[in-house]
Amino acid sequence: MSQLTSISPADSALTGHDWAGAVRLTFRQGEEIYAQDEGADLIYQVVRGSVRTTHLQADGRRQVGDFYYEGDIIGVEVGETHRFSAEALTGCEVLALRRAGSAAYETGRVERMIWAATANELQRAQSHMLLLGRATACERVARFLMDVANRFRGEFVTLPMSRQDMADYLGLTIETISRMLGRLQADGVIEFSGSRKYRIRRPACLSEMAAA
Repeated sequence: MSQLTSISPADSALTGHDWAGAVRLTFRQGEEIYAQDEGADLIYQVVRGSVRTTHLQADGRRQVGDFYYEGDIIGVEVGETHRFSAEALTGCEVLALRRAGSAAYETGRVERMIWAATANELQRAQSHMLLLGRATACERVARFLMDVANRFRGEFVTLPMSRQDMADYLGLTIETISRMLGRLQADGVIEFSGSRKYRIRRPACLSEMAAA
């Protein structure tokens, strides 16, 4: 179960005055932040860790919506309920703020923040559409690895998501994901340290694959 605390002055300094009055929630790995079809009266900002959004279809198949990291806003909806659920990929902390009724809402700050987050979500959706439209599985995986690497600093990048998460996000099978990662490593394009950490050894080559 998540732990709830009031937002601290340090949190306000980190996330900006728009989040003054929010509460901080702490989630364990695999814990649900909000559920599909739940009322969308709260918006959230990831302060620490990684989050995955998923949609369960009527036939039981799972669709991964996207992955979110520190600083990202989640839970913004056009309607009154969440179309996707959100789960903590790692232990994480988020700030939760009511869309209406807060001081930030009264001054219009929440509305402006929601508009900006909505525009960002549209850009994410367009990027995902273009990603799924790539001709080969190798191109999709290359683009995905480039995008994740661009979000983190350091020589090695840690993948917070599982191979199955990657498969559901890229519209591929887990066997194909494993085969493509193995091929990229065998060709010296990337190098894995364990199953979750990798580094890009030939950036120009991976970038060329991703842009194909």
